[in-house]
Order: sequence, then structure tokens, then C-alpha cells
Amino acid sequence: MLRPGQRLPSTRALATELKISRLPAVIAYEQLLHEGYIDGKVGVGTYVNVSIPDELAKPILVRGPANPSRPVVAPPQSSVASDPGPLGPFRVSLPALDLFPGKLWSRLVYRHAKRLPIDLMAYGDPAGYLPLREAIAQYLRAARAVRCEASQVLITAGSQMALQLCAMALLKQGDAVCVEEPGYPGARDALRIAGANLVPISVDDEGIDVGAIAALGGRVRAAYVTPSHQYPLGLSMTASRRFGLLDWAQRNRGWILEDDYDSEFRYASRPIGSLQGLDTASRVIYIGSFSKVLFPSLRVGYVVVPADLSSAFAQMREALDIFSPVLYQLALTDFIQEGHFARHLRRMRAVYLSRRNSLVECLRERVGAPLELYNADAGLHLSAFLPEAVDDREVVRMAAQRGVAATALSTCYVGRASRSGLVLGFGGANERQIARAARTLGGVLRDLV
Repeated sequence: MLRPGQRLPSTRALATELKISRLPAVIAYEQLLHEGYIDGKVGVGTYVNVSIPDELAKPILVRGPANPSRPVVAPPQSSVASDPGPLGPFRVSLPALDLFPGKLWSRLVYRHAKRLPIDLMAYGDPAGYLPLREAIAQYLRAARAVRCEASQVLITAGSQMALQLCAMALLKQGDAVCVEEPGYPGARDALRIAGANLVPISVDDEGIDVGAIAALGGRVRAAYVTPSHQYPLGLSMTASRRFGLLDWAQRNRGWILEDDYDSEFRYASRPIGSLQGLDTASRVIYIGSFSKVLFPSLRVGYVVVPADLSSAFAQMREALDIFSPVLYQLALTDFIQEGHFARHLRRMRAVYLSRRNSLVECLRERVGAPLELYNADAGLHLSAFLPEAVDDREVVRMAAQRGVAATALSTCYVGRASRSGLVLGFGGANERQIARAARTLGGVLRDLV
């Protein structure tokens, strides 16, 4: 095992030793560098990052828990007075619906609708259509480094239902659940409705503060995280934080709810592997959805659970609404197995990179100083900070009146917001629409600042 601080061979030496091209070695080192596993300086060499403690790199850990607690604050009220509509520029989580292969999808749906077998017209498997679960498991193993079989995959009506399912299966009324602060409001709502006691844990440049979770020890039942692309700030959880979180879960028999909502789209490096793929103790529940990669009204998501929980989750899934509609599952299975899904992803990565670049350029040219861009490395949105004196909810309200959608960063806090800012989606608007919306947003800020 490589130790923190240990020097690595050069990419050329490694390629020679393994008898491979140097390019794969270079790509692998770049990915490890971006994820925080290694560090390097020109003329000095490449080393295993010393910020990954020895004990956290071990698969089995035993440590005594510490104790402090933190208060839970009531959530803020909704801020938007008017709505520019479901397709407004800068709307968060909206993919490029104009570029989805609708005719192809229609043919696949019609293929099954016109000759739906009688057995598939009856009640279905609560876990979902098995060939679709097999296709998803194969994709996750190859693309997200998720360790799973089809029997561990359950089909849900999007990630929101997956969260509700997790809460039903794993939590009791009043159980403490750590959530990112700031974080995804939809997760807060799903967990709170299930009776969870939310414990906000601050997020910094390395991800959620794992030390604060560890300090709570076994008093926390679960932690909800977005490690590959933190919502809303956009950063990726570092390797040391990932190992630390897994350590906490193993020592305290806690659960980690990993929401991997749009990890397919990354612009600064290759996609980062899942947290679940590092889990050696079966404490991570992995949640995904096709809403961002295909289209939201598809309402198909999935949850990957440890093998020994598959039966319990299937029972809970049946209690929610018996089973998911079959027709779209059939069409989606063909969409994946026939290669259309992979081709669509490749095309969308280039499209979203162009739209991301356009948004960054337009914000710098047409908005300028009032907005401090924070992170635009991945996903379908970027976050930007506003001056402390500017009310981000008022910015959102005024922008909505002018036909521009945005999300106030302050609405992503459980407690009092520590930063004012905007979360701006770029997936659902083309470059021309982005330029026009940026000009409008600049006008709003000039009126307020």
C-alpha cells in the first residue's frame, strides 16, 4: 500500500514498467491529482498527498466517538414572488431539452406501446424492470466506479422518491441526519417530511466538514452528501474527506446517502468516481437519476443499496406506489443497450462545456464586479457570490419579473445564510439566450448595487 508522503515513479518510468503507452499514465496521474490523492511540483516529483492520514487509508478502522452537538434552525421561507416559467434562462437543473433526440425516443416508446406483452401490462416488480436494472448496474460499474449488481438497484420516480425511500427504510422519527450547509433544499424537504432531525454541517473548499460529523459520533444516524458535485457550490469532496466520512460511518454504523445527481458532466477533469466505490463496509446508499442527463418529466431514478438491504428496500418501494410505470422503463432499457445513451452523453458534454464557457464569459463582460464566480468545474450550474449588502432574494425576484430564472444561494441554508449569492443554471439555455439573460441580470444588479 502506498503511504502518505511516499514518492511515486514518473509517468514515463511507470509506463515503461507496465509496458504501456505513457498517455494512460499521464491521464491517471492528472485524475489522482485533481481528486486530491497525490501532489506534485515541477523538479521535485509526485507524492501521495500527506493530507490523507494513514489510518483513513485503511479499509477497517476502529476509533472512539467524540461528543458535541449543534442546534437545528428552522428553514427560511420561499423567496420568489414571480416565476419566469419552467424554461426561463438560468433555471437550475434543467438540461438541454432542445437537443434531446425526441424522434428516436418516440420510436422506442412506440415500439413497446404497440406490442406491450400481457405480462408487462400486469403488476410489475417493485424493484423495477430487471433488464433496465441490469443496464443501469453495468453503466454505473463502468462510468461511476459503483460496486453493484442488478439485484441491488431499485427503480424510483426520480431521486426525490429515492430519498424518501431511504428515509423510510433507514430512519426512525427524530433520528439526526447531517446535511450540507449550504445544500440541496429538495433533500432537506424529503428528510424532514420523514421525521428526520436535520443537523446542518458547513461546507468548505474540501467538502462537508467531516470533523464536525465525527464529533457527533453515534448520535447521528445518517449523512446526506453530494461528493462529486456539491450542491449548490459545485466543488468536489477531497480524498481525505471521503475517507474520513467512510470512517465515521463504519465506526458508528451510520449511513451515507450519496446523491450523484449530475456527475456525468465535468469540465476540469475526467468524471470523479463515486464515494460508494470506496466503501468497504456497505454503509453508502447511492442515489441517481435520469432527470439531468435526459429530461426531468421522464421521472426515472434509481437507488443502489447494500445487498442485505435489497429485500427491505423493495418492500418499502412497494408500499410507496407498488411499482414504477413499465413503458418508459422498456424504452429506456433500449435507449441504453443500443448505445443511444452513451452517444447522447458524449454530445451533451461538448454542448454543456460551450454553454458553461459562454455563461462565464458573459457574466464577466456584462455583470462584472458584483458577482464573484465560485465554481464552474462541473454539472449544469455555477455558483456566484454577491456583495454582503445585496439581498440575493431580491435579485432573484427582480430577475424573475424580467423573465430570468435563478436561485438565491440563501435558500440553500437550513440556518441563517452566511453568504449572499446566486445559483445559475446553464444547461437549458443556448449561448444566445445566455448572453441575453446575463445582460438582464447585469441590469438588475446595477439597479441594486
